[in-house]
Amino acid sequence: NVISKPVITPKAIKLQEKHNKYTFMVNKNVNKNQIKYALETLFKIKVTKIQTLNYIGKKKRKNISSKFGYTNDWKKAIVKLKRDQKITIDNNELTLIR
Repeated sequence: NVISKPVITPKAIKLQEKHNKYTFMVNKNVNKNQIKYALETLFKIKVTKIQTLNYIGKKKRKNISSKFGYTNDWKKAIVKLKRDQKITIDNNELTLIR
């Protein structure tokens, strides 16, 4: 339950095409070693580098009234693979291409 889903944004797609880096939304309590182990066992790939970013939930207005709430805190992991390995992301589903 380490990896939640891939992050698909224009910036993330550029990172995939130019630098072979993939972006995932991960559980906020895991560390880089756990992310690396989960990806390597799940997809049978070799991870060379991981960068993580913590996002704090934003304050949002719930209704027209003056009640406020917060969005969830989350963590993003940017994972770099070996040069000859790729992962395809189709409709938030992941498959490995060697």
